Amino acid sequence: MTISEAQQQVDAWIKTIGVRYFNELTNMAILTEEVGELARIMSRKYGEQSFKAGEEKADPADEMADVLWVLICIANQTGVNLTEALEKNFEKKTKRDKDRHQNNEKLQ
Repeated sequence: MTISEAQQQVDAWIKTIGVRYFNELTNMAILTEEVGELARIMSRKYGEQSFKAGEEKADPADEMADVLWVLICIANQTGVNLTEALEKNFEKKTKRDKDRHQNNEKLQ
């Protein structure tokens, strides 16, 4: 699935099963909540925190998909083409960081 296809599929799902988009501010709050849920799993699975009983099967992939879903919703409702935005972001980072990481002693 391409990013464009994902944007179209999320839009179709929202307009049929989901009834309508939550407003942009609500979706921003939901995005923050989903990122927090992902952070909780990451800190326990890869960091120094431990899972509480029953949390061990938490799936980071599912939380990442939730983050992506809400981000796509926000893009759709604000008119952002995520394919174009990502392509521009690659150009920006390539121009800005062309030599930066290669010359970073911390990464050697």
